[in-house]
Amino acid sequence: MQFIIDKLEAHQKFFDKISKNIYLMAIKDGFLAAMPIILFSSIFILITSVLPLVGVHLPAGLNDWCNKIYNYTMGFVGLYVAGTTAKALTGSKNQRIKGGRFINSTSTMMASMCGFMLLAIGTTKSGAYIGDYFGTKGLLSAFVSAFATVAIYKFCVERDITIKMPKEVPGAIAQNFRDIFPFSFSIIAMGIIDALVRLWLHVPFGEMLTTLISPLFKGAESYWGMAIIWFLIPLFWFMGIHGPSVVKPALEAALYGNTTANLALFKAGHFPYHSLTENFGNFVGELGGTGATFVVPFIFILLMKSKQLKAIGKASIVPVMFAVNEPLLFGAPIILNPYFFILFVLSPMVNVVVGKMFIDLLHMRGFMYVLSWALPGPIGIFLNTNMQVVSLLLVVVLLALDTLIYLPFCKAYDASLVKQEAAADAKEATDGVELAGVSAEGATVATSMNNDTNETATTTDSDSDDEIKLDHQVKVLVLCAGGGTSEQLANALMDGAKEYNVPIVASAGAYGSHHDILPNYDLVVLAPQVRTYYDDLKADTDRLGIQLVATKGQQYIVLTRDSKKALNFVMDNLNKKDDKD
Repeated sequence: MQFIIDKLEAHQKFFDKISKNIYLMAIKDGFLAAMPIILFSSIFILITSVLPLVGVHLPAGLNDWCNKIYNYTMGFVGLYVAGTTAKALTGSKNQRIKGGRFINSTSTMMASMCGFMLLAIGTTKSGAYIGDYFGTKGLLSAFVSAFATVAIYKFCVERDITIKMPKEVPGAIAQNFRDIFPFSFSIIAMGIIDALVRLWLHVPFGEMLTTLISPLFKGAESYWGMAIIWFLIPLFWFMGIHGPSVVKPALEAALYGNTTANLALFKAGHFPYHSLTENFGNFVGELGGTGATFVVPFIFILLMKSKQLKAIGKASIVPVMFAVNEPLLFGAPIILNPYFFILFVLSPMVNVVVGKMFIDLLHMRGFMYVLSWALPGPIGIFLNTNMQVVSLLLVVVLLALDTLIYLPFCKAYDASLVKQEAAADAKEATDGVELAGVSAEGATVATSMNNDTNETATTTDSDSDDEIKLDHQVKVLVLCAGGGTSEQLANALMDGAKEYNVPIVASAGAYGSHHDILPNYDLVVLAPQVRTYYDDLKADTDRLGIQLVATKGQQYIVLTRDSKKALNFVMDNLNKKDDKD
């Protein structure tokens, strides 16, 4: 098994390169920016779909109002993502443009959304828009429009293809004229593509792409296809790379498109059969977070003997229930731990295969809503099938299977830790006897005294500086992949700031959605899973005069648990900046 780990580590730079691909990051960040729309709209579709199941029927007018809100939010998500993806990609491109030039992200957003309309949206003979491709069906058109638009803008900006205005003209007005050429070229390019496709196939560009890659989607939704997808996601995570950021961007159109298709089938009275959906991955393949770790804290607490695993289980049980499993991954640790490799990639594969069998063989409904990934998996599974009873059986089966898969490996790892802890305790006891000069009979007393002394010293060291002084307000931004892990450290900092009366304000964010808010902060802390982006972010933070620090797994877990250590960590890094100044 160690041979496999060594081989994976040998190629870690290659996998890091994949995870840092600016186009994959733009897709991920574009969806992240649109997530409030998606989650908000899901509330209203749940109201109209779930309430009738419990005998609550809304008045017709109120029901129509809820459907209207859903249709004008989720129903236009393709248009919105065209803009947010272009903006995210613009931020990455601006980091790479030299000579002090930059691409106007607001302009690329508008151009991309206009290009999306040309590529994806058809019209009736009367001139009315056909709305089928405004939503998730138009996502591929959204990505093409965003990528092409930003590429054209970059070409024009680097070659200074623009309308130059006199120096007396205000900057905001001059910028509008500078954007005319790239905006025009982008729209013309999308119009030409649309015209050629319509001339050839008599369908919108978006429909052409859906037709061409539909075999790929069918392959991905097979048992083998889904098993491979949820093998790769934990495989990357096992090496410390955020797996969903590498694998899912290429599948976003299918994941959300199939969700919409399932809902349409259900509302039309047909069986929603699609298994490859966004929440199916979240709640089944990633039950309790990547690696399907929902059961692991319970195993650690109830069935393990080592102090380390019991402590990690208690500390991680609540976050893992809400799919934030970094405390578990880096605390046990599971990441790059040979004991956990097989089960970490096997459990998600088993889960998605079993989940798909429930849909295909037991006629459990495919997932038809987009709920928050942080919803506890068992609840998410039940709600996403429209509270179908058979889904509860799936929850029981998944938890049982995951326990059977994890338990033997956890026991093996626990046994090794018990031996290490016993050896450490024996050494400590021996050292205590030698220091005290007492017989073996007094070893217990000496060791106890030694432990008490060590604990007191540790406490004294930690609390020696009772007053953490700061003469001005400091704003700290903690970044992780999705915003869940960063929230833990941000909360610890805010709790510490309140307890010790320190003027520190901390916020949590997701890497990729930080471009606009970055100038508002004094210090940026990278969570372990995004530390690979340190070099990319360093150019921006240096330019803005902001301190940047990346954390490691165990270090991050310690900071989230101890608010005073978190405050001292911030102070130490701010002092380093002052020393440089």
